[in-house]
This record gives sequence, C-alpha cells and structure tokens, in this order.
Amino acid sequence: MIEVRFHGRGGQGAVTSAELIAQAAIKQGLYAQAFPSFGPERRGAPVQAFLRVSDKPIRLRSKIYKPDHVIILDPTLLGTVNCADGLKPDGFVMINTNKSPEDLKKLFPGHNIASVDASTIAKEEMGVPITNTTMLGSLIKATGIVDIESWRTDTGSIWQDRPEERQCLYEGPQGNRDHKEVIKQLGPMACRKKAGRKARLVS
Repeated sequence: MIEVRFHGRGGQGAVTSAELIAQAAIKQGLYAQAFPSFGPERRGAPVQAFLRVSDKPIRLRSKIYKPDHVIILDPTLLGTVNCADGLKPDGFVMINTNKSPEDLKKLFPGHNIASVDASTIAKEEMGVPITNTTMLGSLIKATGIVDIESWRTDTGSIWQDRPEERQCLYEGPQGNRDHKEVIKQLGPMACRKKAGRKARLVS
C-alpha cells in the first residue's frame, strides 16, 4: 500500500488532488481511499488531505502519520508546518517551489526530493496560481502511483464529449483549432502534463 499526505492551504484543492488520483487508481483496478482532515480551518489556513492506494482492500480509516510520500502545494507552509513529519526514509517530498536543489536538501536532509515550480506553470496555463492539479504530474512522474494511461483515461473522461479539445491538448493544435483557447478551457489537464515534464528530482 502507498500512503500519501497532501499539505496545502484551505481553498488550494489538496482534497481534490487526492480524490483525482484515487479515481484513477480505481479505474486501474486498484483500491484507493482519499479524505481530508477537517477542522475549524478557514480559507488560507493550513490543511491536510490523505491518499491510500493498494492492490488489496484497504481497512485503515485513520489519518496518515507515516506517509510514503508528501506533497506540498504551498511553499509558505515550510516555516509553519513540519510537512515531512513521519515520512518514511525512502519516501519523496514533492514540493511546489523555485528554490535551488541545495536549499531543498537543507530543508529536507536525508529525503528524496522532487520539485516543480507549479505556481508558475499554473499561471502560464490557466492565469491563476492554482497548484493542486499541477502537482499531480510531479507525483505520477516521481512515484508511478498510478499508470499514466489510467490517469489520462480518468482525466479525459471529463471531456469525453469533446474529443477535438482533448486531442488538441495532448498532441498540439489540429488544423485551425486555437490551441491557446483549448489550454484556457482545459488548463488543469495541461498543467498536470507540463508539471510531469518539468518535475526535477533533487535527490
């Protein structure tokens, strides 16, 4: 079983990220579980979401205290939350940041690190710094938690009635289609694919 803990702020979509991967895993024939840590948090306050993926039925219902991997959607959390708490020795810290590899190794000594400037990618593709969908490409590239084709099928099912847009998104503009307009419409999908290409393994 693979356990992932997401760290973000209220309104950034940490819960949605966990649910999207869970849906892709289930379509792949795996078992999955995704749920948030609810409390009195307001928008912008630190929040957590949890994801479990397994090839066997999942009986656990607790929060994840010793994750295999950690996803950090908002780099400003680093000064207030111990995001790597309980992380297994061979686990990955996947973080949205433009910090140098040297800085990241100091922040997370002894851990594998995958970084991607998700905020910039989201702004380029969608015009807003929504990083949750952007970070999914990094997660899949670093861990292989779900098969890329299963992930594409799950994502693509949202747009099953719009085959031209989906084709344009993955393979570039076809004919006279306005590729920028398609990216604007389907920005989250583009962000995830672009993040997968730009994810940087630090250690």
